[in-house]
Amino acid sequence: MLIDNHIRKIDYLRLAVTDRCNLRCNYCMPAEGINFADSKDLLSIDELFRLSKIMVGQGIRKIRITGGEPFMRKDLMKLLRRLKTLDELEEISITTNATLIEKHIPELKTLGITRINLSLDAIEESTFNKITRREQFGTVYQNLLKLIQKGFEVKVNFIVLDNQNIHDIIPIIERLTKHYRVSVRFLEEMPFNGGSRSFQKIKWNHSKIYEYIASHYDDIRKLESEKTSTSVNYRIKGYKGSFGIIPSFTRNFCGSCNRLRVTATGDVITCLYATASKNLRDILRDSPEDIPVENEILAAISNRAKNGFEAEERSTDIYSNSMTSIGG
Repeated sequence: MLIDNHIRKIDYLRLAVTDRCNLRCNYCMPAEGINFADSKDLLSIDELFRLSKIMVGQGIRKIRITGGEPFMRKDLMKLLRRLKTLDELEEISITTNATLIEKHIPELKTLGITRINLSLDAIEESTFNKITRREQFGTVYQNLLKLIQKGFEVKVNFIVLDNQNIHDIIPIIERLTKHYRVSVRFLEEMPFNGGSRSFQKIKWNHSKIYEYIASHYDDIRKLESEKTSTSVNYRIKGYKGSFGIIPSFTRNFCGSCNRLRVTATGDVITCLYATASKNLRDILRDSPEDIPVENEILAAISNRAKNGFEAEERSTDIYSNSMTSIGG
């Protein structure tokens, strides 16, 4: 079992398989992109599986596959098939922009990997195009509907961006949660945008997001959530789905944090607002033994910040990072 220095149980790994993405969302990176890692510096499928197996042995029970865009990795399904052989691993899920997922939907369903977090920051095509700097809305929306129709448990992640997509908040609730058993989660914007701009406060925090939604509906009921949930969840009377709000910039859920991140290049990140504390790639490549890897993981969680604010104080230059490089 993995227990950090604040007596928090760590059983959830966010594992990035690539830093590359085929969208250029303006809150994530500059229009020209970022300096992506050389392919030789990315963990191989064998290394990703070996690391996963080690960490499951240490107590990880949930693995979320992230990126970049995970399906940019052409051998991703090989990893997913192998992860399904780990008996102690209780859940595998994926975060994706859904541009490339269509051909994999049947096998994902067969494998039982049916929990999908889908990034969608607009329900109007013109807004989507402006934010992502690409014209992929039709593909993303059709794949979203296919996932729902095939029985996947879909959560839509919508980052609330001042002066960009506020007008899409109510329409996405109406278009999705009214008709489908899907959860739309509204996230506060975070400053991990590859250095394209900086900020110390946000206008649309969790309270303002809720107030805005509540001003449009009379009957909203708060739902019970897991202790480790980062979102506060609600259902509008008569609607099939739900919506949630994630205070990702306010950071008021740190006390129950149960997660650890490993980037596609092997950096261990104990908090989104923390500088990478360890790198496992060279150890995985240099040592056939698992103990050195296990020790590095234990060392990382034994020095975790109490919360995101302490992590930020202890870190340097974290806001030059892009979400795509730190395993969003």
